Amino acid sequence: MKPMGAIPLEFQSLPLTVGGRSVEELITSSPLFVYDTAIVRSRVARFRSAFPGIDLHYAVKANPFAPLLAAMAPLVDGFDVASAGELARVVDLDRAASFAGPGKGDAELDAAIAAGVTINLESESEADRALAIAERRGVAPRLAVRVNPEFELRGSGMRMGGRPSPFGIDADRVPALVKRILGGGAEWRGFHIFAGSQALDPAAIIDSQAHTLDLAVRLAEAAGASPPLVNLGGGFGIPYFPGEQVLDIEAIGAALTPRLTALPDTRFAIELGRWLVGEAGVYLTRIVDRKESRGEIFLVCDGGLNHQLAATGNLGTVVRRNYPVAVATAAPDAEREMVSVVGPLCTPLDRLADQVDLAVAGPGDVIAIFMAGAYGLTASPWEFLGHRRPAEILV
Repeated sequence: MKPMGAIPLEFQSLPLTVGGRSVEELITSSPLFVYDTAIVRSRVARFRSAFPGIDLHYAVKANPFAPLLAAMAPLVDGFDVASAGELARVVDLDRAASFAGPGKGDAELDAAIAAGVTINLESESEADRALAIAERRGVAPRLAVRVNPEFELRGSGMRMGGRPSPFGIDADRVPALVKRILGGGAEWRGFHIFAGSQALDPAAIIDSQAHTLDLAVRLAEAAGASPPLVNLGGGFGIPYFPGEQVLDIEAIGAALTPRLTALPDTRFAIELGRWLVGEAGVYLTRIVDRKESRGEIFLVCDGGLNHQLAATGNLGTVVRRNYPVAVATAAPDAEREMVSVVGPLCTPLDRLADQVDLAVAGPGDVIAIFMAGAYGLTASPWEFLGHRRPAEILV
């Protein structure tokens, strides 16, 4: 038997309910992603308490489901997007937006400038193109500089700084670019400094934020201009796997807040995606077959890695570990057994849970994969092998 991650506290009672509604009521079509807005609101409230006076931005790439974005709009201070497609999803939601990501085409830059969106510049040539497009339009573009810092976020799942990178401009070249932006008549919007993501060590995040603030001060002094905004990035992780602990954001906030006086005329933002929505999502898939092979039991479901690639260990995970999973329709006192949960795809990679302890289940029962609110459907190859696209609902 292999361990699995801890089920979020909000979902530990069986049979499973989401937003006060039973799984059987919700799953009129299978497979299904369901997102609980009450959990999202609780995460936002916790952030506001821990980081008073700091803006909260939602990273749309975590989950761009339109009803979720509409629900997020009154809760956050801005949206961070990484493509023209994401920009189109938020441009009418009456919130500030910023546009990051390497490889922005001229059409994307033009759309962002037309919409009054802040562009986080990833290179000097991108700055030149943005300034030229804005000049043709006769407007002052809103430009920030994404900085590739000299340091990285220790223990992060994806490290974004401290090395040669397609993301951002090396810190030593930033002051000169800021001067060019100001000289070119643009509205300079500040810095975006992002060192890594999916970190669960508060000490590592505290250390990274301290370095980020020091770097922002040095860059501002070298450029001769105080940044209107410093986006500190995010990096806040959630505990997917066995042994991982919930991140202590209160400790991070207590360490960060007194340091912000280093730039007294600057606003600060933290950009979060998975920390806000990851634990609010559940992926539900029905069992279509129960089979035995060489003494092992397999529960074969109507959805798999085509919808939840990350849960199968095929999205940036070196060693496969089990996400939290449950038989959503099981009684609390159901008998248990060791099983593997697999999807319908013709590949051995399509394994949602490997040799885990679950309630005894069979065809018609529903499997719940937790931590499914971020990097789920849109981060998965849902057209692979032509199976049905899952439904999504917000409750």
